[in-house]
This record gives sequence, C-alpha cells and structure tokens, in this order.
Amino acid sequence: LPAHNPAPAPGFPDTNYAPGNQVPYGYPQHAPGAYQDVMGAGSYGFRVQATSPVPPGFAGPPIQNQPIMKEGTIWMPVPPPLPNCPPGLEYLTQIDQILIHQQIELLEILTGFETNNKYEIKNVLGQRVYFAAEDTECCTRNCCGPSRPFTLRIIDNLGHEVITLQRPLRCSSCCFPCCLQELEVQAPPGTPVGYVVQNWHPCLPKFTIQDEKRMDILKIIGPCIVCSCCEDINFEVKSVDETCAVGRISKQWTGLLKEAVTDADNFGITFPMDLDVKMKAVLVGACFLIDFMFFDHAGDKQQRTGVWQ
Repeated sequence: LPAHNPAPAPGFPDTNYAPGNQVPYGYPQHAPGAYQDVMGAGSYGFRVQATSPVPPGFAGPPIQNQPIMKEGTIWMPVPPPLPNCPPGLEYLTQIDQILIHQQIELLEILTGFETNNKYEIKNVLGQRVYFAAEDTECCTRNCCGPSRPFTLRIIDNLGHEVITLQRPLRCSSCCFPCCLQELEVQAPPGTPVGYVVQNWHPCLPKFTIQDEKRMDILKIIGPCIVCSCCEDINFEVKSVDETCAVGRISKQWTGLLKEAVTDADNFGITFPMDLDVKMKAVLVGACFLIDFMFFDHAGDKQQRTGVWQ
C-alpha cells in the first residue's frame, strides 16, 4: 500500500515538511534579531522589544492565520499576541523593512481638489501589513494644504484601528523655532507611545523620536535640499548622539510622469529587527509627517525643498 501522506500543517507550503526545519509561509527567512543592513539596536542604548519564548525548532512564532485575500490583496499573516506589545503591533516584531505606497486619487489628479490621503503599508514580500487613511475635514484639507492638522488612522487586516497619528496645527517654517512640527503616535488609540518632534536647524530637516515619557530615543536627519529629481531622498535614522546609523526613511523616485501629475508617494523604512516595537510605530508616524511636510503638494503644485520653504 502507498504510504499515507498527511495534509500539510497550517502555514507550511507542502506535505514534505519536518517541524523544526522550515519557516511558516509569510515569515522572514532569517531569525528575528538578525538585521541585515545595519548593526543591531543593542549597542545604541535604546530599549529592545521583549518577546515571548519561541518553541524549539521554529525560526519565528508559529503562524495562526493564512494570508487573507481581499480584493486581490494578500495580507500578512496574523502573528500571535506577545506580552508587553500593544495589540496590533505584533506585525512589526516580524519585520525590519516597511514599504508605504500612497494610493492615487483620480479626483485629485483631475481637479486639484485635495482629498484624504490613503496608504498601503507592506512588508518586503508585498503582503499588506496595514492600511492607513487620513481623517480630516474638507475645509481643513483645502485651506491649510500640506500644513494642515490631521488624524491618520492605521488599520490592521482584521479591521481594527491599531495606531492613531495626531498632528496639531503648527508652524512649518524655520523662521518660527518656538512652534515647529510635532506628531503624537498612539497605540492603541488613546494611549500615546511616542512623539516625533521637529528640531530647529538653519538648513537641515531634523527630528527627534521620543518615547511616551518624552525621552529622546532616536534622531532623524534629512538632506539640505529636499528635492525629488530622478533619485531617492534619504532621511537617516541615527542614535541620539548622531554618531551611529540605525536605519533610514527613503522617499522613492516613482518616475517623471507620476511625480509631475500626482503627489502620491512611495516610501521605504528600514530599522533594526529588535528595535522596540513602539519605536517602530513612531518611525512609521515620522514617515507620514515627512510626507506631509515635504512631498504633499497637490493643491498648489509647489514642493518644499527644505526647512525654509
């Protein structure tokens, strides 16, 4: 009689698996904590996200759900809950790179009428991790333009709002250093986990990443000329003393036609795998603040080229 082949276990690609030597589908193929582009976070003096023990033989936590198909979109599998991790941020413990794609709004292209921004947040496998949508009144969007205060809600694949970004109305010019930009990151909504604070500098875009107690954790430093002209624009994530590179937020060049007719932008974020998951969420918020400050220019078609414009 032919040998009986059991059905594949959930999360494994075929029946020829042996528990302990394969990684569940949808998880990175390297062990958590192994950051491939920059050194680990432990040497930079900021906190590392505590995780639960991993069962022997697994390179990552066992998968609970397969990717969810919704309108042709593949969602990242739902990780198991972790202690000391805000609900919904478990996804961020599994990744060290994020891709953010702003959706193109046809009404905005045809009329120049500013609509609420919407973004897909994906991992390097192309699986959607979150969906982000701006929640701002029509008059505020079109009267204040890129300087507008906003609430941006980040939704997971179960439809739960897991991160809320709150940007108050602040000055966006270096001429007024007492009232520069700030963003509050809440996870879950209503519970602050960190802040993005713009720092005064005569020519460079600079920001400080702070935790919920307003302690400085990281710095972000952008280029003197913030101009998307046939190349990516990099905002370097550094240690507090600005001596060590930790990660990067990159505005990616999307082509001449798309850059000319729309303000829909693509960003990439890299950070250490073992960075505190709350600080990963704050870096995602920093990316959105940078997008609004320097690259959201649909209404007047004028893109800011630095801290003075």
